[in-house]
Amino acid sequence: MVAAIEIRNLCKRYGTLEALSDISLSIRRGEFFGLLGPNGAGKTTLISIVAGLARADSGSVSILGHDVVRDFLSARRLLGVVPQELVFDPFFTVRETLRLQSGYFGLRKNDDWIDEVMHYLDLSGKADTNMRALSGGMKRRALIALALVHKPPVIVLDEPTAGVDVELRYALWQFIGRLNREEHTIVLTTHYLEEAQEWCSRIAMLQNGKIVALNTTDALVSRAAESRLILKVSHGEIPASLQSLLLASQAAYSADTRVFRITHHTEIEFILRTLREQGVDFHHVQLSQPDLEEAFLRIMEKRED
Repeated sequence: MVAAIEIRNLCKRYGTLEALSDISLSIRRGEFFGLLGPNGAGKTTLISIVAGLARADSGSVSILGHDVVRDFLSARRLLGVVPQELVFDPFFTVRETLRLQSGYFGLRKNDDWIDEVMHYLDLSGKADTNMRALSGGMKRRALIALALVHKPPVIVLDEPTAGVDVELRYALWQFIGRLNREEHTIVLTTHYLEEAQEWCSRIAMLQNGKIVALNTTDALVSRAAESRLILKVSHGEIPASLQSLLLASQAAYSADTRVFRITHHTEIEFILRTLREQGVDFHHVQLSQPDLEEAFLRIMEKRED
């Protein structure tokens, strides 16, 4: 099956800066895919090349089999991009802007879909409002609507919820989730890692223009992070048999807190039983599960070493 996005040996330089270095990546149709990395990792450069806004120095990108350079018209019709920056035409209303965008893609009589998009993004009440009169959150909603107005099978969301309120965030994810269930491919970049963990089935992590991790979300979390057993100790010392399980640095916790690394659930009962047998009094028992944020930080730190 043809991939939704196929990236092969992509390289991009800006002077002496190597923004992308031999990036190869295949994103499947209908996938909800995460593209994560610190600022300056190359995410925006990669998205710009995929969207046809920048040219790679070498390598290729195709959208559903259409090369973004050789067959750019077809590639761009298949792609919708929600940019991170608030870029808009200040001379038209929301509805006029969406109709013009439909016209760019040769779509006529698209009002039913425009109405549906505005409804799900809570823009209906602002349909006849000039774009420049919208608040920042409403402008963000309008940009999302612009990217979706031609029903693209591949959608790239570049920090879609940056600086928006909780209500919009909820409405957006409900709508995007529906599109993904209808087999639209979604590519997400975000600094809200809890969003990526909840929605993305696979994730690629970029650092210094290179892919440093690529796997399913669950695999990245389970391999790079670990569960922790957190106890408040009121009396006694941790016995030598448990010292190897203690977290190396406990500076982030209070003086009476002890944190144990857990690699298997059987270790929990072993730790608690050993502490009881050694007369260690403890309370406030908490099991902390690993998350994507911890995995991300560990992967980035490991690559910097």
